[in-house]
Amino acid sequence: MAYPAPFVSRPQRVEEQWIDYNGHFNMAYYNVIFDRAADDLFDAVGLGADYVRERNCSFFTLECHNTYLHELHAGDVVRVESQFLDYDAKRVHYAQQMYHAGEGWLACVVEIMVMHIDLGLRKSSPFPADIIEKIAGMREAHRALPVPPQIGHRIGIPRKS
Repeated sequence: MAYPAPFVSRPQRVEEQWIDYNGHFNMAYYNVIFDRAADDLFDAVGLGADYVRERNCSFFTLECHNTYLHELHAGDVVRVESQFLDYDAKRVHYAQQMYHAGEGWLACVVEIMVMHIDLGLRKSSPFPADIIEKIAGMREAHRALPVPPQIGHRIGIPRKS
C-alpha cells in the first residue's frame, strides 16, 4: 500500500471553549487536535478503534514534546501533517506539524513516542506482523521527508560561559 508523505489529516477548527484568559488557543488543546490527527494517522496503518475492539490491544503515549511557534485563535482552521520517524517491534516515534490551513504558517510541532500495549495484560507487547508491515510501509514513505528542526530538542535554559 502507498502512503502519503507526509500524512495529512482532516482539517480541524479551533473551538471557542479552547481559548484561554490570554485570548489565544490554550496549550492543552493543541494536543486534542494532534490526538485527533493521530487517530487518522494510526487508523491508516490498522491501529484504529476496530483494532482495539478486535485484538484487545492499543498503543499508549510514552513521551510528548510540543514546540509552540505561532498563536492560534478561535475559529482558525488547521491541518496536521504527520510523519513516522522511526519504529521498532513495540514503539513508533513520530512527528506532527500543525499549520494554519488558510495562511499556511506553522503553529506548533510535536514529537511523540508511543508503545504497543496488550490491554488484557496492561503490558507492552510487539505489534502483530500485519501491523508492523504497515508501519514499515508508512515509515518508508516518510523516509525522504526532512525532519522538523524542533525534533530532538532538549528543554533547558542555556547558560553563557
